[in-house]
Amino acid sequence: MKRWIICWMLLMIQVTTWAQCAMCRTQLENNISAGNPGIASGINTGILYLLVMPYLAVMIIGYLWYRSSKKARNESAKRIVAG
Repeated sequence: MKRWIICWMLLMIQVTTWAQCAMCRTQLENNISAGNPGIASGINTGILYLLVMPYLAVMIIGYLWYRSSKKARNESAKRIVAG
């Protein structure tokens, strides 16, 4: 149980990252030097959004799988007790 808590805590830690390809970085640096930092912020937010979606999908699928296996386990335990 402690492992799950530690894994959950590590997943919830948010780290600010600024990952961009070289072309995006050059274009955004030009925009920032021209006095328009809003575009850079929007691109960084979009990159983080795209990064989170696969992890979120895996977490949802894992939760649904866990819930269905728990339900199946409970039903089999009820059959054993009743049988």
